[in-house]
Amino acid sequence: MDTVTSHPAHIRPRAHDKYRRLIDAARKLPPLKTAVVHPCDEVSLGGAVEAYKMRLIEPVLVGPPARIRDIAARHRISIEDLPLVETAHSHDSAARAVALVREAKAEALMKGSLHTDELMAVVVAREDGIRTERRISHCFVMDVPGHLDPLIITDAAVNIAPTLRDKMDIVQNAIDLARAVGFPEVRVAILSAAESVNPAVPSTIEAAALCKMADRGQITGGVLDGPLALDNAISPDAAAIKHIVSPVAGRANLLVVPNLEAGNMLAKSLSFLAGADSAGIVLGARVPIILTSRADTLMARLASCAIASLIAAARRRTMGKAVC
Repeated sequence: MDTVTSHPAHIRPRAHDKYRRLIDAARKLPPLKTAVVHPCDEVSLGGAVEAYKMRLIEPVLVGPPARIRDIAARHRISIEDLPLVETAHSHDSAARAVALVREAKAEALMKGSLHTDELMAVVVAREDGIRTERRISHCFVMDVPGHLDPLIITDAAVNIAPTLRDKMDIVQNAIDLARAVGFPEVRVAILSAAESVNPAVPSTIEAAALCKMADRGQITGGVLDGPLALDNAISPDAAAIKHIVSPVAGRANLLVVPNLEAGNMLAKSLSFLAGADSAGIVLGARVPIILTSRADTLMARLASCAIASLIAAARRRTMGKAVC
């Protein structure tokens, strides 16, 4: 069953309808065994517990017990039923959480109050990390008011200036995410400042190359077009004015940005100027990594957990087919 559906243009979705559909789909699955890394503030601990109450995740709290219990007591967060893995400090929490994944005791990681760089350094470590042959990348799944379906933006948090080879993995990771959460069709816009290939603008050349990679089967599962400017990617009127005829232009549901600055500005513009929520997830490691910000709403945190659960379920299905 698709978890993302299209609606007639005259129907305006209610607030958070997109996230509610994702959460409802994830609640039909077993709770995802999740190592919550260093949940030493009210926001991270409370978000994990709320996701537990909704049966989205089965959390294992990884951090200094005294600090976690103090936070729980001060903010009246019930953690009596949750297992707690003792660590000394934030770096130790990251290392122990990654070890739980390597020991098959966790199917996902959830960032707590430690810095993202501290967690990701352990994730990508060559000896004891959980990297794969894929480039690790980040996706925002945006719930934008007035936009009918979720909008994925990648990469706005991990890869600063990705190469063409990096972008191939970034695109594939995002397509796999879109399919896991039930996009009926994945329409990928490779963004730049204009829709024409210009040798003076490297991102336009890379966009064209990525589209040709998709034509040759190096990227699968989605329909790609680019370069496209943002207006041409998401506005049918703008695409029509420019006479751009493609299955993606004006209808994109996955936006690939040229670099981290562009992605970060785009996502935060939607959040702070358009009132959008952003659920964050890191892909390309052995397990999904739920990456949230202190500024995120509870709904966005729950949606991030739901997305991780849907990704893990899709991977289990894929592995089952491979075994058969």
